[in-house]
Amino acid sequence: MTNANLVLKKLSIVEEHASRVLSRCPATLPEFENSTLLQDAISLSLLVMIQEALDIAFHICADEKWQLPASNAESFEILAQHGVLTAAVALEMVKLASMRNRIAHGYASVVPVRLWNELPGGLEACKRFCTAIGLFATKG
Repeated sequence: MTNANLVLKKLSIVEEHASRVLSRCPATLPEFENSTLLQDAISLSLLVMIQEALDIAFHICADEKWQLPASNAESFEILAQHGVLTAAVALEMVKLASMRNRIAHGYASVVPVRLWNELPGGLEACKRFCTAIGLFATKG
């Protein structure tokens, strides 16, 4: 059985870092492109936000004794297979896992304009993930 307290604690961290991203996000792309300080701050909060979401997914898979995910992406797919997430939310979270990899590993694909363009959808996906996970963790 899933450790609801642990999941809810991690969920609060996800939500806190999503809030930090929103509060730091400038109004325009040029402001974002011209500030490496903002790029770094937002990237770090995104990294923490996504990593905590991944931790939650892995914890649930392990606690429920479901299949062990072979990848970050698969952790979200397994949650969808078991009805925790919809297939659409799982796919959105897989995209966030890819963003996390680009940030964490410093791939050349961390381009400010790409990050800027992915932010709104990523934050909305995270919100849907948090809602679904919150419902799952408190289902009793």
